[in-house]
Amino acid sequence: MNPAFLVALRAALPPHTLLIEAEALRPYECDGLSAYRQVPLAVCLPETLEQAREILKICREHHVPVVARGAGTGLSGGALPLADGVVLSLARFNRILEIDPDNRLARVQPGVRNLAISEAVAPLGLYYAPDPSSQIACSIGGNVAENSGGVHCLKYGLTVHNVLALKVLTMDGELLEIGAASLDSPGYDLLALMTGSEGLLGVVVEVTVKLLVKPERAQVLLAAFASVETAGAAVAAIIAAGILPAGLEMMDNLSIRAAEDFVHAGYPVDAAAILLCELDGGNAEVSEQIMALREVLFAAGAVEVRTAEDEAQRMKFWAGRKGAFPAVGRISPDYYCMDGTIPRRHLARVLKRIGELSEHYGLRVANVFHAGDGNLHPLILFDANQPGEMKQAEDFGSDILRLCVEVGGTVTGEHGIGVEKLDASCSQFTAAELAQFHAIKAAFDPAGLLNPGKAVPTLHRCAEMGRMHVTGGELPFPELPRF
Repeated sequence: MNPAFLVALRAALPPHTLLIEAEALRPYECDGLSAYRQVPLAVCLPETLEQAREILKICREHHVPVVARGAGTGLSGGALPLADGVVLSLARFNRILEIDPDNRLARVQPGVRNLAISEAVAPLGLYYAPDPSSQIACSIGGNVAENSGGVHCLKYGLTVHNVLALKVLTMDGELLEIGAASLDSPGYDLLALMTGSEGLLGVVVEVTVKLLVKPERAQVLLAAFASVETAGAAVAAIIAAGILPAGLEMMDNLSIRAAEDFVHAGYPVDAAAILLCELDGGNAEVSEQIMALREVLFAAGAVEVRTAEDEAQRMKFWAGRKGAFPAVGRISPDYYCMDGTIPRRHLARVLKRIGELSEHYGLRVANVFHAGDGNLHPLILFDANQPGEMKQAEDFGSDILRLCVEVGGTVTGEHGIGVEKLDASCSQFTAAELAQFHAIKAAFDPAGLLNPGKAVPTLHRCAEMGRMHVTGGELPFPELPRF
């Protein structure tokens, strides 16, 4: 470690906010993507804005890279440390600063848990809509960095649709105020640019979120299907019928059985796939939509449709879905969670192809995803202790992401690119697009010290792989069979 750098950090921070011992650094070596690990040079846990500002200034002066970290629940390696860099943890920025029920907004620090916002405003009849499966633990700052969604994103949008303003520190320690408490603000839409930027442009230190009024009624329907393809086709039928559910989720048989064993949600374990469809709004409106939805589901091939009898059963249905990831972890030594997004009309065919790839690689896959917006979360099961299985899982995942791009989708929906999807994103973006991304990065962070090596691949990397996307096609590389 650079002695002068360490001296400067120690002078700027209270001892309990600076970690440099090996044992203290070990918990920060990875985020939720534990396949990639790296112990950082140091970890800083500032408690005030001025401390965070000083950390960034010192790192800039000594040319030390900085990786901002929230709760560490990310699944793409976005918070993976650098051996010669500092982890800037925002865990102690965990206060709700203001709740404004009249204007339906809340100002919070980035370390506030997603679920804590809804818990704090529940007595006012309000809630915060984005609800990732990890909402009990994930932080709002991390949600902004990854533009997280959740099971209700179909109707209420992603983080970018529910954030009104940000306060952000640049690498120089300058405080930027982006957006406004109103529904719109003048100038370029830097708020959307910052949301989903994965810590490459600045460090979020305050977030103003939009609050919604709790609907009069919310009710979940569970539909069981005899095949995954039929369930996928039913999703398109629901949207085509003009029904906009608050949430529309799909699980295949492997994930159904795992979740049922774990949560006891009351799922039909013999079904090949289930759809969870939540309707909300006024009482009369929901009653009318339930009748229409049941007709659509049966016409689309559902073999059974259940309606949650009460709030307790509704929450149990959702508990099974939100507990699917840890549930799958109980039936396999390891799993690799993918995050691609496709047009809804291709759901059935893509799911069929994933099944074929599962047979090809000899690895089981549990499909759990946000069916309404086509955000797939295939969980590839493997055993890292078996030679070659981790490589097989990674290759399987790469094929899934390439498949998403081939049908007009993207390599990520809400988990971000991080380090995990750098190679896959070469297949999606053109050289001109990548150059523009790097130009934006340079405008905010000229020295390239904020989360370097993440989210945006270099042109050289893509060219070396032979996967550079170009207008009218891609440069040659082994292709999957076309539909």
